[in-house]
Amino acid sequence: MSRPTARAVAASSALSMGQSLRWSGVAVMASIAVLAAGAVKAQDVTVSHGYSNFGELKYPVEFDHLDYVNPDAPKGGEISTWALGTFDSFNQYARDGNPAALNTIGSEPLLTSFADDPYGVYCFLCTTLEYPEDLAFVTFNLRDDVKFSNGTPMTAEDVEFSFNLFLEQGIVEYRRIVEGFIDRVEIENPYRITFYFKEEASFRDRVGFAGGTPVFSKTWFEETGTRLDKATKEPFMSTGPYVLGSFEPNRQVVYTRNKDYWGEDLPVNRGRNNFDSIRTEYFADRTAAFEAFKTGAYLFKAESDPKDWATGYEFENVKNGSVILDTPSDGTVGQALSFVFNLDRPQWQDPKVREAIGLMFNFEWSNATLFYGLFERPDSFWPNTDLAATGTPSEGELAILEPLVAEGLLPEGILTDEVTTQVVQDEMRARPTRRVLRQAGKLLDEAGWEAGDDGMRRKDGEVLSLNVIQFNPLYDRVVNPFIENLKALGVDGSLERIDRAQYIERRRAGNFDMTNQGFQMPFEPSIGLQQWFASKTADNSSRNLMRLRNEAVDKVIPYVIDASTLDEMKTAVHALDRVLLSLRFAIPQWYKKENWLAYYDVYGRPDELPPLAVGLYDFWWYEEDKAQALRDKGVLR
Repeated sequence: MSRPTARAVAASSALSMGQSLRWSGVAVMASIAVLAAGAVKAQDVTVSHGYSNFGELKYPVEFDHLDYVNPDAPKGGEISTWALGTFDSFNQYARDGNPAALNTIGSEPLLTSFADDPYGVYCFLCTTLEYPEDLAFVTFNLRDDVKFSNGTPMTAEDVEFSFNLFLEQGIVEYRRIVEGFIDRVEIENPYRITFYFKEEASFRDRVGFAGGTPVFSKTWFEETGTRLDKATKEPFMSTGPYVLGSFEPNRQVVYTRNKDYWGEDLPVNRGRNNFDSIRTEYFADRTAAFEAFKTGAYLFKAESDPKDWATGYEFENVKNGSVILDTPSDGTVGQALSFVFNLDRPQWQDPKVREAIGLMFNFEWSNATLFYGLFERPDSFWPNTDLAATGTPSEGELAILEPLVAEGLLPEGILTDEVTTQVVQDEMRARPTRRVLRQAGKLLDEAGWEAGDDGMRRKDGEVLSLNVIQFNPLYDRVVNPFIENLKALGVDGSLERIDRAQYIERRRAGNFDMTNQGFQMPFEPSIGLQQWFASKTADNSSRNLMRLRNEAVDKVIPYVIDASTLDEMKTAVHALDRVLLSLRFAIPQWYKKENWLAYYDVYGRPDELPPLAVGLYDFWWYEEDKAQALRDKGVLR
């Protein structure tokens, strides 16, 4: 869990196909050499409507509507979808509780971002921002018409309170990476606030860090005694277009459009926030959820199971056109789903052991047999982008890596070898070939894990065993063949399926050998990388689940953070990606390059979706005439 940026808020109103992003370093910052369109300079301070690190902002000061929306989209109707499991809280930011779906949909930050501008952030709760060339501070001139959902005005006091709330009550992994970032915050008047940065604060993160916090009502927090680090029975009082309408614990949650939303008539909101209500139905298992969709209990389903997508959507309402199957491409950084080792456990600290275990996962067979060939295997922590490392290191990468090799922190081969990739296996058989088994066996031999008379691998009399924890039975068909392959190698593998609460707690506590992790990296990685990979977050992180403590990684991350141009950043990310892949703490599973959407023909969307969002809750809309046609056919009640 982490502090959300403006980008994360935009993502929360788009349809997420995997783990939702919170603050991941996508805070979009600025190269001072390039001024945003419409910016002016006065007394060495730039005044602008937005901020971009790499190039000019896509949108000028004044525009009629976002390019990817339908400005004439009708308002009204309901979007309904589903969620798996249960919920008992509306607080996304606490370790306590299991938060309800879309619980942040009513939150807004000072800055926002758009789904067709990967590097830009724009004033939203502010009119302009001001900053000097050295970015010693950033000042936000706030809008004077912003209201919380109870009708009270938002002022600089609410902004300061919300910002400090995350610093004081945010989770440990977040506070560890931002401590020492801010020197002070000054409220200059009710609608003007300035953030002063310490010299050591990372340059590219400053503006996004200050402007990316969602703004909550200070008065509401004080009157209710609510804490950021505790579960809550209602969402925080915020300024956004949706508020909690109703809920039944573990069964349903409904958000309704705020009829008095302060930003309804802004050009930036034309064609957006179109549904009167957003309903999420909860189900204990995926089968029940799918059957409910077939009956029209809810009308939109984002599919993630390739088996269902390939074979399940042949029911009558699909055949007669009442249900639409849609596959828009996904232009975001691919989510690299992976198995990860718990590196705190001694048996997983040797990379040769990790490499040998990784050889026992046959992606090619899994994809052909279980996934109907619909997935790709991640070859990077930034798959599907030009941020992925390829081939041998470039001159720029070598400049970063050579000193680390000289210090003995990396092997010399990383300077000349092709980037680490996974062995391509036989898709016709689940078990690895003899060649692959021999390769894995040799690695274990070299690591001191020798095969006994019973075929089991032992070191110092201890059998090499690996326990995989899961809560979702959907993964059984993936994990069980992997377990059988481990046994063929002489490793005592096992699958332990536990309930969701245990699963969450054991991952947090580091009580596992192997678990799943979805690595979802941003287009502009920066300080958020420390939450994923830095040694200082290894003891208590929802992202660094593998408990990675590696000095080379710690020394490469600052090259990414300190990059001042797009080329510098890409080179540094390539070097980091190359190092991370070489450590083999993750066994890549899969990702997909398109979205799988199924929905009843009652919704409209723009013909061309933007590259960075599906935008279901953001810019789709309800068409009553289509809904009535389905009711007339008896498809819907």
